[in-house]
Amino acid sequence: MNEHLHTALQLASSQIPVLPLRAGKVPFGNCRRCTDNACGGRPNMKNAGPCACPGTCHAWAAATTDPDIIQSAVWRRAWLRASAVAYHPGGAWLTVVDLDNADAVTWARENLPATQTVPTTRGEHWIYLGPMQSANAVRPGVDIKSTMSYARYLGPGTGTMTTLPDTVRALVMKKPAAVRPASLAITVPAPAGGGECRHRTPVYLERGIAMAEQRITDAREGIHADVYRTFLAVLSAHGRCGCLTDVHIGRLFTAAQAKGETVRHCTDAWTNARTRLGL
Repeated sequence: MNEHLHTALQLASSQIPVLPLRAGKVPFGNCRRCTDNACGGRPNMKNAGPCACPGTCHAWAAATTDPDIIQSAVWRRAWLRASAVAYHPGGAWLTVVDLDNADAVTWARENLPATQTVPTTRGEHWIYLGPMQSANAVRPGVDIKSTMSYARYLGPGTGTMTTLPDTVRALVMKKPAAVRPASLAITVPAPAGGGECRHRTPVYLERGIAMAEQRITDAREGIHADVYRTFLAVLSAHGRCGCLTDVHIGRLFTAAQAKGETVRHCTDAWTNARTRLGL
């Protein structure tokens, strides 16, 4: 059996979605049928579009754990031409901190909690348990690879994998434009009869937002629908009394983006929920 195919099947058996990479550490290009995403979707990803292409031509979105797909005739031809095996970290509930040089590795050792570490050609991959939004160049020599991204598989590495720390999440959250658009500040009528709204009790409001974040984080499939339903529930409880601030909305958007949602998807879901409630 082809070495890359064997590795891919082993990873898939551990529920790590895999895909082949060609020379240059890049995915296989679109097949003729799917050139420029003319097919309209991404294969092997639930709720991701109408494309039924069995090929490997949609980069991270083609990553799969299905052994029948991995061993299909189309994929076998790809494995014969592949130079490496890649995986979708976010799909495996992981985040890879890609440290591209010695200075970046030194920074990580001084600032990040120890975790599973895999040597690369020029630096190291630090792998944490938990997904988040992917981003390049979050600081010199450091990329974040998780949702909607792929990373090369370079072996099991050493050390014990630890939970994704807030220090890593903060590397992406420092970019406010990627979290929420400024136009999302909501203005809603005050509750009838005046008086202080009970939702402004810090514990009550905080618990509601935290539960909404957790609901989004725990979603495993149908992410668009879960995000919309969560936004709808939050607005149903807090949308008419002026309790919600940009900080609360930003937290919900950040949780959704960590699951692979774009700012546009978040904005549309928020707007649709407000429209449905007449806000």
